Amino acid sequence: MTPANRITYVGHATVLAELDGARLLTDPVLRSRVGPLRRHGAAPPAGVASNLDAVLISHLHHDHADLPSLRRLGHEVPLLVPAGAAALFERRGFARVAELAPGDSTKLGEVTVTAVEASHSGERRGFGSAAAVGYLLEGRQRVYFAGDTDIFDGMAQLGDLDLALLPIWGWGPSLGPGHLDPERAAAAAALLSPRLVVPIHWGTLYPWGLRRLRPEPLRSPPREFVARLRDLAPGIEVRVLQPGAATALA
Repeated sequence: MTPANRITYVGHATVLAELDGARLLTDPVLRSRVGPLRRHGAAPPAGVASNLDAVLISHLHHDHADLPSLRRLGHEVPLLVPAGAAALFERRGFARVAELAPGDSTKLGEVTVTAVEASHSGERRGFGSAAAVGYLLEGRQRVYFAGDTDIFDGMAQLGDLDLALLPIWGWGPSLGPGHLDPERAAAAAALLSPRLVVPIHWGTLYPWGLRRLRPEPLRSPPREFVARLRDLAPGIEVRVLQPGAATALA
């Protein structure tokens, strides 16, 4: 009997996707702090960083391409990165780096990984610049990992999706351009029309000390997202996973 595919929301934009025998980890942040941001909620579950077939990097911002977390995975872990970013990682000792521009694909066992467009800045001061991407994972089921993005023109053309992993917030009390807040994330979900959506990029990283003054962004985005999606597309199933939680895909 074929095991069910499984998604673990590690926290922020980090998701372990176990699909058709492949173990894929997105935008890993595996430590307790990133600069002034502290981790809230559960620590990364044991075992999420082991036996990985690839790590998917959506863009170069500190909370998505965290070099100390990547070093924990080892310099031999295969990295899939946006076009123009490979040399940046190779100079830091990573030996197995492949670039994917939107439309480019690679095969990992039974799963095809295709980079897709994202509407988000890919620049990182002192590190370099490469256009942000999302990823489409296709095997027995089709999973879209958005990374960081706003709504873009081709979003509705991503096709028949079993699961969309959609960012619904960020790491602070407000959002800049190129992000989805709960309302726009619900609009994006309505465009994508997946069978299931799991909100990500919320409830994990937050500035040190601000939690006591403005705790709402750590807990309210999923409630707002669910409420808005009920209005826009009530037929889409939503599963809100706390950081560290997992769910099987039917």
